[in-house]
Amino acid sequence: MANTTFTDPDHLGGTLRRGFAHIRHHPEPVDGCLSETGATLGPGT
Repeated sequence: MANTTFTDPDHLGGTLRRGFAHIRHHPEPVDGCLSETGATLGPGT
C-alpha cells in the first residue's frame, strides 16, 4: 500500500480488506515480530 493514492473510499476499503486477508492467511511476519519482543496476543485473537 506504500505510495498508493486511493481514488475513493471503496478503493481504500478494498485495499485494506485484501491486506488484512493476506495477514490472516500468512501470519508468520507478525508472529516473528511478536516473538522477538516477547509480546503475545491475547485470547480470541
